Amino acid sequence: MKKTVVVGASDNPTRYSYKAVHQLKRSGHEVIPVGIKKGEVAGLPIETEKPEVEGVDTVTLYVGPQNQPSWYDYILSLKPKRIIFNPGTENIELERKAKEQNIEPVYGCTLVMLSIGNY
Repeated sequence: MKKTVVVGASDNPTRYSYKAVHQLKRSGHEVIPVGIKKGEVAGLPIETEKPEVEGVDTVTLYVGPQNQPSWYDYILSLKPKRIIFNPGTENIELERKAKEQNIEPVYGCTLVMLSIGNY
């Protein structure tokens, strides 16, 4: 299973990040929800202090490109194998920074990837 940090996690059931945390957990992945507002999703606390996490396979983004620069250092410090840019989070600058650190950028939808078995 793939340890996944969900950046932009929300406790709002209408948000895709909320659905992604639930689906990742149901699929057996270790999930660390990180966001800007405290809350809980799928029984997990939403971390607001950008926690250090070891052994991250995937960062899945739910933060728009205009709000991503303040997250760059944190995301890259996690040293994930890949960053999933969900629809609406596409960002050429972060993609370039990721590639420079041998992190694979993936343009896709976490929910779709989980549903078709290619997460």
